[in-house]
Amino acid sequence: MTTHDPREFIPHRPPFLLVDTITELQPGVSGRGSYAVPHDLAILAGHFPDNPILPGVYQVEAIAQMGAAVVLSDERYAGSLPLFGGIDRARFRRVVRPGDVLELSIEMTSLSARAGKGQGRATVGGDLCADISLFFIIAPAGS
Repeated sequence: MTTHDPREFIPHRPPFLLVDTITELQPGVSGRGSYAVPHDLAILAGHFPDNPILPGVYQVEAIAQMGAAVVLSDERYAGSLPLFGGIDRARFRRVVRPGDVLELSIEMTSLSARAGKGQGRATVGGDLCADISLFFIIAPAGS
């Protein structure tokens, strides 16, 4: 299996890089990747003390970063930057804890020169954690 470092495609960097490895990539179409939730992730110290849970917005962002890799791996979007336009729907089904490996997937449901929509999921051990529909705009780099 060929894997990719997400930094090949997206501008995000630690501490806000929430995709460790890309395992499947169809440029402009779909992708899969993973994020191993570290025990020392700073946000977990306060969310919640003695009961650390990865915030749902971090799950949404991880899926969105996977979507950005799908878009930016397509040569038509070289030099662009996908930016959140909105979250049409988000449902959270399972708690995600430090040490869990979040498996991420996204499929573009529409994609044009200026915007797109995607349907994404995050799972742990096959259990659905988050299911989202998101909208994004495609801006020139540096916008």
